[in-house]
Amino acid sequence: MKYKRMTLFAGHYGSGKTNIALNYALWLRRQGLAVTVADLDIVNPYFRTKDGADILARQGIGLIASPFANSNVDLPALPGEVYALVEDRSIHGVIDVGGDDRGALALGRYVPALREENDYDMLFVVNKARPLTRRVDDALEVFREIESACALPFTGIVNNTNLGPATTAELVIDSVAYAEEIGERTGLPVKMTCAMESLIPQLQNKVSDLFPISVMQLYYMEKEGTSIGKINL
Repeated sequence: MKYKRMTLFAGHYGSGKTNIALNYALWLRRQGLAVTVADLDIVNPYFRTKDGADILARQGIGLIASPFANSNVDLPALPGEVYALVEDRSIHGVIDVGGDDRGALALGRYVPALREENDYDMLFVVNKARPLTRRVDDALEVFREIESACALPFTGIVNNTNLGPATTAELVIDSVAYAEEIGERTGLPVKMTCAMESLIPQLQNKVSDLFPISVMQLYYMEKEGTSIGKINL
């Protein structure tokens, strides 16, 4: 799989972009590259790259995250180190962009430098299993909102359709046409289809450009003892 110096993952909140960003950073590191992950997600307080800090540190991967991550303070505070990452061309960067257009606004300040170097992939993460992006038209609306907010065009699609631990090979296979239609209507390639490592043997020779991932963590929101929602990675 080809890679750029800077790889950015953006999509609807709950699409799984944070988990993909962590897995992708680990994959780059296995290629022998110096890697740093930057967390620009100021929207989702439930699962952040900082939750995988220990895993990244053990593999020698740097992490740039807001000092408010994993606290009860949810402010759009972004560390200045992100500028250094964008400008230091000796490091391969992976950026977890915030969910939807609100989070994408935070990326805008780094766009001029990214455009100048022109060595980046801006990847739109889609999850057909999420309620608000089950239809292609709904996913495309999110696509356009993010591009407009950050003024950086997407370069590819990442299919991350999943239901967490309930994901089946059939669900992933069924989502391929959905991702391909998004690609056709945007004129962009489907760069990868993500699937849990345990499903890869069932998907080989049936789905192209597979990217195996490990689920770092699952978060459940509880209210009065009843589950009211799940954040899919």
